[in-house]
Amino acid sequence: MEKEQYFLVREKAVPEVLLKVIEAKRLLDSGKVMTVLEATEAVDISRSSFYKYKDDIFTFHDNSRGKTINIMLQLDDEPGLLSDVLDAIAKCGANILTIHQSIPIGGVASITIGMEMRPETKVIDVILREIGAKKGVSSIKILGREG
Repeated sequence: MEKEQYFLVREKAVPEVLLKVIEAKRLLDSGKVMTVLEATEAVDISRSSFYKYKDDIFTFHDNSRGKTINIMLQLDDEPGLLSDVLDAIAKCGANILTIHQSIPIGGVASITIGMEMRPETKVIDVILREIGAKKGVSSIKILGREG
């Protein structure tokens, strides 16, 4: 297996397409746009360019510390469902920081999850789509973002 190498370069040395990928990621993370298509159109790059480079380019600050995103979910009170949701988040590369679950009322539990979005983490819309695809997840909402 080949060892990964990292380089620190000045912004003026970075090709324009890579800077646009960073800006598209910022738009997605900030919630100013909801989809990759909207982000890529806003910065005038193709979706294929975004997907080609999104996992390989980060601002120095983003690479040194992840962003924290808090989400709220409504889950059916089913054995293993919370575990499946947490597994989906982990598989997307996010680090779970906090979990709070209410006592289920009417067969539905409210859950808040705080997670750190690391450089290797998939974009938040992918994570929400993965979670939302689970049977028994009735609602997902982003409560806040930090970092």
